[in-house]
Amino acid sequence: MADADPGIFAGLAAVPEVAVADQAALDRLLASATKPFVVRGLVSDWPLVEAGRRSAADARAYLVEHARDVPFTVSVGTAESGGRLFYDDAMQMNFRMARAKLADIFAQIAREDGAADARPIYLASVDVHQFFDGLHAANHVDLGARQPIASIWIGTRTRIAAHNDLPRNLACVAVGRRRFTLFPRDQFRNLYLGPIDHTPAGRAVSMVDLHHPDHARHPRFREALEHAQVADLNAGDAIFIPSMWWHHVEGLAAFNVLVNYWWKDTPRWMGNPQDALNHALLAIRDLPEDEKRHWRDMFDHYIFGDGTAVTAHIPEGARSVLDPLTPESAGRLRAYLLRALSQ
Repeated sequence: MADADPGIFAGLAAVPEVAVADQAALDRLLASATKPFVVRGLVSDWPLVEAGRRSAADARAYLVEHARDVPFTVSVGTAESGGRLFYDDAMQMNFRMARAKLADIFAQIAREDGAADARPIYLASVDVHQFFDGLHAANHVDLGARQPIASIWIGTRTRIAAHNDLPRNLACVAVGRRRFTLFPRDQFRNLYLGPIDHTPAGRAVSMVDLHHPDHARHPRFREALEHAQVADLNAGDAIFIPSMWWHHVEGLAAFNVLVNYWWKDTPRWMGNPQDALNHALLAIRDLPEDEKRHWRDMFDHYIFGDGTAVTAHIPEGARSVLDPLTPESAGRLRAYLLRALSQ
């Protein structure tokens, strides 16, 4: 992997570190946190962490022992990519997707370990419960009443461009080392985002190469760096990333494993805001300017404004989806949208 400009990371603020005495303390932190924080050693007692401290081979053997006998999806990049799983010059993906048993994927990682032409090999967002037996029971964070999605990320030296996710995220380094470079939500204009429908992994990513930023091409990125925070995590450490914060993630060791937990504080039946943005691109963005201004006013009125002013003139019990949504009214609205989109 090509070395990053050390000045880029040396000049960034560090993600604040906090101490957590027990599960109750972690629960309180997660309930109130609006900014990132690091907890050193949060999962240092995991058997997976202990296996990785012995060797990468021991960590791989531990994972294979718990893996189900099913194909895993893996991304395989090119040796010249420097570990960056991204677009090529033609804006196509610079990696290919394959499916294989976990033991076979790990055997290929072992064969390429240390080779000058080693390729980045990456298993992204693998559902822990679906693909492993007993792994979660022996290696997990108690998140109380939350019902998170538990995912595991496994790979060699890789670089994943800055992106964001809707859920809150607690990411735990189990094997190897990871570097997280974080940007607040409002820095999206300064990150020079790529397409939202043609992406490496489902979310729009920054087009800036964080290791070698081209400030002539991306001048506003200097402003993003003024607000950035960085954290280098070892095995056993964890980082909390608030919803919609941008994060660039690097695997710094020859073999890296991360387990993360995603959860939302909103009801499961609520829609995804990204779907609303995509629909607005389809239905509003290319309207004449005067009509776009009208729809901006309509969104301000119905979505971002004072809800009581919107419905005060409608009798109670007759406001339908203009009242606070329930699972039932959300279901009716979703069915209405599906019918409209299918026409």
